Amino acid sequence: MPRFATTFLASFLLVLLVLLAGAFCVAAEPPATISLPPLSLAAARAALLAGRGPRAAYEALLEDADRALRAGPYSVVDKQKTPPSGDKHDYMSVGPYRWPDPASPNGLPWIVRDGKTNPESRGEGYDSARLGRMSYAVSTLALAWYLGGNDAYADRAAVLLRAWFLDPATRMNPDFDYAQGVPGGARGTKSGIIDSRLFIPVVDAARLLAGSSFWTPEDEAGLRAWFSAFLDWLLDSPLGREEAEATNNHGMWYDAQVAAMALYTGRTDVARRVLGTSAPERLAAQIAPDGSLPLELSRTKSLRYTLFTLQAAFALADMGRSVGVDLWHFHTPDGRSLREAFDYVASWAGNPASWPYSEIVPVDPKAFVSLFLCAAQGFGDPGLASGIALIDPDDWRTDRGRLLYFPPDKAPPERRRAIPAP
Repeated sequence: MPRFATTFLASFLLVLLVLLAGAFCVAAEPPATISLPPLSLAAARAALLAGRGPRAAYEALLEDADRALRAGPYSVVDKQKTPPSGDKHDYMSVGPYRWPDPASPNGLPWIVRDGKTNPESRGEGYDSARLGRMSYAVSTLALAWYLGGNDAYADRAAVLLRAWFLDPATRMNPDFDYAQGVPGGARGTKSGIIDSRLFIPVVDAARLLAGSSFWTPEDEAGLRAWFSAFLDWLLDSPLGREEAEATNNHGMWYDAQVAAMALYTGRTDVARRVLGTSAPERLAAQIAPDGSLPLELSRTKSLRYTLFTLQAAFALADMGRSVGVDLWHFHTPDGRSLREAFDYVASWAGNPASWPYSEIVPVDPKAFVSLFLCAAQGFGDPGLASGIALIDPDDWRTDRGRLLYFPPDKAPPERRRAIPAP
């Protein structure tokens, strides 16, 4: 072979190797997620790419992602009803437990029937179900892209994010003035802010999409500006200030939202104040010395609301690490702690039907899976993950928590520096 041809071939192969290295290696840094453990996500990805890891959960995720490719886009302007402002760009919902008053001639104002969900609250007239579908689809697509690299998932996630938050014709206004309004009564309530907990998976999804060409720097800047404006509303609006005073699960979820949006938008002073001061106060006030959550035990769905509150508390504890606050091991002199709260409820995982308090709708044992897996990492006690053995394997094999809380020490060491780029 002529010398120039040999030189050309060698140069070509060198360039090809460089390009392949760029395509199949990523920085050692894990994703900068907000409420999800970055090391767990990176470990799950490495294990899956090495042919290991929770395949059943991953395949279930991909099935969900494929469905999400065909769903949406979602927008607040698609609701059938119009908010009191006259602007369909305003989010609008009605409390899920609100019903027409049978003692009133016209049913107004609607009254509360705790634990009894009114199907109309989830209908097309309002935005709450639509928000839930958007949040689930975006988080599903972003995670599937991060773990497997199918660009179609990132592309669709970006389309859904732009439709809800960025595109002028379809974007939501960054406020919740008309969330969980009361027909015949208040146009919006402080309790409606619980709806926006579904934005937490959205900011995690945006962080997962950071390496995708389909989610541009302009998109990211626009979304950060939107969430900064919504955070201002949470902190400064009358409804936001009222919800900040809530003493049950609403208060815990309020703090989780504020912390997540503050971390996402770079307002670490706000995040540090919430995670370092407000969150510990809430844990001390809401957890009894025996680990129970008395304000949730009084509900008609007491087990469901206990798990729901712990979900918010665990999210706060995971976020605390980013500002040097250890909520996982927080405790008071009389024994109130997140670990006590976990231990109190975990024992019912194998037989939630035997829960001794009111539970008018049976709890699916699968609701405990992520609780065990997240607790194992948060408390630094891997043995806690074995708690899923209390649950039927058919209920946990495909659970997404096995991907989100994959043990970092299970990542194949030989692949940690050579993970194919999405």
